[in-house]
Amino acid sequence: MAAGEFDLIATYFTHRYPTRGDVDTGVGDDGAVLQVPANSELVVVTDTLVEGVHFDHYTPARAIGHKAVAVNLSDLAAMGAEPAWISLALTLPTFDDEWLTGFANGLREICDYYQCQLIGGDTTRGPLTITVTAHGFVPTGKALRRSGAKPGDWIYVSGALGDAGLALAGMQQRQKITPDYQRRLNERLFFPAPRVALGQSLRGIASSAIDVSDGLLADLRHILTASQVGARIDVDELPLSLALTESLSEADAFRYALTSGEDFELLFTVPEAQRGVFDTVIAHAAQKPVCIGRVTNDAGAIQLLYAGEPWSFPADAAYGFDHFQQPTAESET
Repeated sequence: MAAGEFDLIATYFTHRYPTRGDVDTGVGDDGAVLQVPANSELVVVTDTLVEGVHFDHYTPARAIGHKAVAVNLSDLAAMGAEPAWISLALTLPTFDDEWLTGFANGLREICDYYQCQLIGGDTTRGPLTITVTAHGFVPTGKALRRSGAKPGDWIYVSGALGDAGLALAGMQQRQKITPDYQRRLNERLFFPAPRVALGQSLRGIASSAIDVSDGLLADLRHILTASQVGARIDVDELPLSLALTESLSEADAFRYALTSGEDFELLFTVPEAQRGVFDTVIAHAAQKPVCIGRVTNDAGAIQLLYAGEPWSFPADAAYGFDHFQQPTAESET
């Protein structure tokens, strides 16, 4: 059992993590010394998970370790970047060997899968808070941004929406869900899969991109604001899981898909001139992105259609999570 801060670091975060040849100095010194590849730009992202806001005390420690990294890799994916390194700032209320073992295992497993090396960070005592900073590379001038969408571009999403939100609703008994579906949905909520490979394949093809963390409509608005365009969304084209459609009415399924967050799919736009190239790139993908609409000239406006006709959506539910409008929320969903 670790006796202090440095023992804790050595026991849980120094060994058994992947190592990379571009790390000259990692964990154990005052700072990391790293090599950035030639003709590449460095992409840096940071996310914080706070107990009582992003997860509760029932959330498995392994899931928290996984998700702390996954949410950052999802941001890198939205920029078209290749993950390389992470740093971890961990604030703990007390020493708990069982929790730390589970957390470190979840962190290590996803780092192993994506070949990210833990290069440093900090440990402190206080309310349970996890902050991860992830670093990745993108060829010079090839980073995806939110600001490139143009009228006429096609809008795509990489996979099913609303599952994480429904998982939380089921756990909080706000929705009745079968045990089998609840287990499947919990996997989406607790162990999201960042679309890293897809993000890299979109370089030079997508005109804009973002990951769906706060809800489709909320995150789409970021693209529309940055690009000064509008959007038309065909709600009947939204990709929905069987767990969602068999647990909810059609209208509620659309509501979850449009407004609940933490699915960490990619939302992106593709110009008409690039659609052939894009179709070739995704031809053999196990999970193909779905076209859900088109970019319009009406700056800032989102038009929702069902079977080509205007679809009514409650105004008070048309936005995703906001930390300062919903400060007591128990999840970012």
